Amino acid sequence: MKKMLMVASVTSMIGQFNMSNIELLQSMGYEVQVACNFENQSVWTDENRIMFQDILKQQGIQSHQICFSRWIGNIKDHCKAFRQLLNLLRTEKFDFIHCHTPICGILSRLAAFITKTKVIYTAHGFHFYHGAPLRNWLLYFPFEWLCSWMTDVLITINKEDYKFARSHMHAKKVRYVPGTGIDLIKFSHLDVDKEEFRRRLGIPAKAKIILSVGELNKNKNHAVIIRALSELKDANLYYIICGQGKWKNYLENLAGRLGVSKQVKLLGFKNHINEICSASDLFVFPSYREGLPVALLEAMANGLPCIVSDIRGNRDLIHNGKNGFLVAPGNSSEFAIAITNIMSSISLQKHMIEESKKIIVKFSLDEIEKQMKEIYYSLDNDNGEKPAKNSL
Repeated sequence: MKKMLMVASVTSMIGQFNMSNIELLQSMGYEVQVACNFENQSVWTDENRIMFQDILKQQGIQSHQICFSRWIGNIKDHCKAFRQLLNLLRTEKFDFIHCHTPICGILSRLAAFITKTKVIYTAHGFHFYHGAPLRNWLLYFPFEWLCSWMTDVLITINKEDYKFARSHMHAKKVRYVPGTGIDLIKFSHLDVDKEEFRRRLGIPAKAKIILSVGELNKNKNHAVIIRALSELKDANLYYIICGQGKWKNYLENLAGRLGVSKQVKLLGFKNHINEICSASDLFVFPSYREGLPVALLEAMANGLPCIVSDIRGNRDLIHNGKNGFLVAPGNSSEFAIAITNIMSSISLQKHMIEESKKIIVKFSLDEIEKQMKEIYYSLDNDNGEKPAKNSL
């Protein structure tokens, strides 16, 4: 039986974004094994991690603990993870591996090169990009460039990264696959009691809810929406954030200083984002850096008008003025104006929702699975030559 290994730094990367790939590979006759750092839940709770490990066992998927670190300067852990991974590849002799995230991707491709194992690497947003800090270019670009020579298939999930990879990377194949896929059926028959949802959160029944989803950290930039809320001075607007992270106290203190504490609700990590989207009125996504955000895809699928930062990835999904607004990530006043424009126009909201429904189709799970199946099959037929790169 053919064997492959799915590798990521943390459990959530596999559990949230790769279970459809795993199921696809199993349907193709592969024995799938998983390797990640099960001791680092990242955005997940310990309960989520335990549930995920139970799911893997139920599906007959063997899992391996690899001590990956997400901090590039943690050399000791990187060396340990590399030795663990190298030993695993030598022992199991996989037909190929599919790796994710930068540091994990570097270590996996080095181990695959030594063991002569075929490798697919999905870049969920290069850390170097137009406008990225020089530090990111110095730390990440040289390693990604070097490891691209050791890559059979390099998958990029947004157009900016794809164009860059075609010009500067040296993988045998460079493919553009727009994300991990969104299950549109999941969002087609939701019946959520909005008044009950508001009551549970202590929000007035007729209030308007602005929703964000993402880890509470600097990059997700929730602070700019809190500042925009204070500028709007509208007690009928409430901002709820689904996510956990080390910036929780900072965001709570900021809301207090700006006098909007009652209007800001930090809900922590939530599994049923689709239901929360259905109970909300507007989605905001003000990140500084993204690959192709699943949270934004889910909001679009749920029929929410969207206001997002004008960055790579977001620009693939939101066409300014058509299905949402693109705003400079650091400009709270522009966010406030965009919020006012959407909230004050029911016709604009309806138009944006209809446009999103048209756009979201090419990001559906069915479309992505077709592309991933072709990529997985292509490894069996790879003759070692460097074929032409696909076009957008």
